[in-house]
Amino acid sequence: MATNARKIILICALLGAFVVIYTQLPPDSLTLENLQARHQALLLYCQQAPRQSAALYFILYVLVTTLSLPGAALLTLLGGALFGLWPGILLVSFASTLGATLAMLVSRYLLRDWVQHRFAGQMRTVNDGVARDGAFYLFALRLMPLFPFFVVNLLAGVTRLGVWRYWWVSQLGMLPGAIVYLNAGHQLGQITSLHDILSPGVVFAFTLLGLLPLITRWLFARFSRTSL
Repeated sequence: MATNARKIILICALLGAFVVIYTQLPPDSLTLENLQARHQALLLYCQQAPRQSAALYFILYVLVTTLSLPGAALLTLLGGALFGLWPGILLVSFASTLGATLAMLVSRYLLRDWVQHRFAGQMRTVNDGVARDGAFYLFALRLMPLFPFFVVNLLAGVTRLGVWRYWWVSQLGMLPGAIVYLNAGHQLGQITSLHDILSPGVVFAFTLLGLLPLITRWLFARFSRTSL
């Protein structure tokens, strides 16, 4: 009964989120060109109603990430342009983590069979990684921009990771990338493509940072075995 109740609540919440997104976010609104065109108007609104605009931005970000819709990177960029770096970090860090956790729960309680069938190959890799390295593996996945945001959320839902561990590891792992996009938001009008933000050097640095805990864990385990 409890499981069915959770599923019903999640389904109702998803339907409500779709209605909100459909009515408040017209198609093609989350494009770089559209955000650049509306930047000054949005900035003026934020100056006139800072708390309300921050709350609306937070809710929109959570809905987009929960529903695995494209546009989270653009919203992060917009957050830096509208709220600045430090307020943007606070908003994006918690909104992205909340949305990712809700998406993980949707995968766990509603989409488990579909995810296991659709991502069968990736599931074996992720399950082996989580079984071997636990939270370190999730941290590496979050840091590497090579892995799509929504895929990590879906795959994590069918692992044995607890919700609290998933929350804090995701929040920590997504923070560096969020800071890069928020900082780039100061130059929103000069950006021609999102590829301008994540240069090959930045991607390589994030990849090394994500692999560092795994390499350290592997070296420690190897050293421990040889010292026995």
